[in-house]
Amino acid sequence: MKYCKRCVYPETHPHNMTFDTEGVCSGCRTHEEKDVIDWNERLESLKKLAERYRNKDGSNYDCVVPVVGGKDSYFIMHIVTKILKLNPLLVTFNEQYNTKKGIRNLANLLTKFDCDHIQYTIDPGFAKRIVKASMKKNADMYWHCNAGSNVFPVQMAVKFNIPLIIWGAHPLVESVGMFSHHDFVEMSRKTRKEHYVRGHEQLIDDEYNITEKDMKIFEYPSDEEIEKVGVRGIYLNNFFRWDSQKQHEDMIRLYGYESGEQERTFNPYENVHCLYSDGVHDYLKFLKFGFGRATDHACRDIRLKRMTREKAIELIQKYDYKKPEDLKIFLDWIGMSETEFYGCVDPFRDPKAWEKVEGKWKLKDPIIDHVKEEGIDDVRLQKIEERKYILTVSPESDEKDDKPYLLGRGYLDKRNFRAVTD
Repeated sequence: MKYCKRCVYPETHPHNMTFDTEGVCSGCRTHEEKDVIDWNERLESLKKLAERYRNKDGSNYDCVVPVVGGKDSYFIMHIVTKILKLNPLLVTFNEQYNTKKGIRNLANLLTKFDCDHIQYTIDPGFAKRIVKASMKKNADMYWHCNAGSNVFPVQMAVKFNIPLIIWGAHPLVESVGMFSHHDFVEMSRKTRKEHYVRGHEQLIDDEYNITEKDMKIFEYPSDEEIEKVGVRGIYLNNFFRWDSQKQHEDMIRLYGYESGEQERTFNPYENVHCLYSDGVHDYLKFLKFGFGRATDHACRDIRLKRMTREKAIELIQKYDYKKPEDLKIFLDWIGMSETEFYGCVDPFRDPKAWEKVEGKWKLKDPIIDHVKEEGIDDVRLQKIEERKYILTVSPESDEKDDKPYLLGRGYLDKRNFRAVTD
C-alpha cells in the first residue's frame, strides 16, 4: 500500500488523497501554501468581507456560528467577536454523545463570549434508531452528527434571514488538500448534498421505524430559499494560518478551555466534547481504512515541523490499533452485540488495507513496514519546534465518563451547585 513519504497518510484515505511523483500527498503539498501566503493581507480581506455583512442598524445578527464544547469553537468565536467584532447567533446541533467536559466547555463559551445561542436536540429514541440504521447499512455511528451539525446552521441562517455562516477549517483543505487555499473554497451545494447528507435515502426504513417525514429535520433548505437569503458559508482557514494546536493553547490561556486525555490519540484538545469521537467512531475508521485519529494528528504535526516521521509511526503503533474501552458503552446504548458490530463493519473494510488470514482480519501493509523507503529523506521536513500538549485541571472531580450525556447544566459556577445569571 502506498503511504506519503513525508507524512504518514495511506492511499486508503476516504477523501481521495493523491500522490505526486516524489511520493508526497496532496495534503502535504497544500499545507506548503501556508508558508508563502500573506496572512496579514488575508485578514484584511476577511475584515472587508465581514463589514459587508454587518447588520448596520442592529436589527438582526451579523452571522451564524456553529459551536460545540470542543473542536475549534473557542478560536472561531475569538476571531468573530474580538477581531471582526461581529454579533453572531450561535447554534449547536446536540449530537447526544456529550461528555461532562464538553458540556462545561460549551457553557463556559456561552458565558465568556456572552452571545445568543440556540441548541437543537432531536428525540433521543429517534437518534438511537438513526444510529442503528446507519450502523447496519454503512457501518457509520456518526451520520446524524455530521448531517445535523452541517444542516442545522443553514436552516437557522434561512429562518432568521442571516446571510453569513462562519465555519472553522475546511476539512478537505486541511487534511487531504482536495482544495487549495487559493481557491477560497466556501460552502457549496455539491459538498452539502454529496458529503454531509449522503446516504439520506438509505436510512428511511420501516424496519427501524424511520419515515421520510422523520428525516425532514436533516434536509437543507431548498436552493431557492438559500438563494433568497443569500446564505454564504466561509471557512476561516482561508484567512488564518491554521494551527489547531497553537490555537487551542491560546484558548486555554485566554478563556479557560478544557482539554482532556483521549484513548486513541496523543492530542487532548479537539474532541473532548464527544464520548465516542476519538473512541468507537475513530475505531470504525481504523477498521474500514486501516488508520485512525492518531495518524491524522501525527500528519498535521509533521507538516507543522513539530514531529519526525519516525516518531509519528511510533505513536501510530501505540494508539491506532487500540480497541476502545467505550465500545461496550456504545453497544449497551444502541442494543447491539460485539459480533453484530463487527458484522456491520466487515463488508466496508477497504481491500487495499485489509485481508482475512485464517479467519482473522489483518492489515496487509502497515505503516511500520514503511519506516525506511527510498525518497523519504529527499522530501523530509526538518523538525524545528518542540511543542507539548497541555492537559488542563478539571474544576470538577471528573471520573471517566461511563455513558454519553444528553444534556447538562447550562452554566457551571465555581461553587458547582446552582445556576447564576449575574
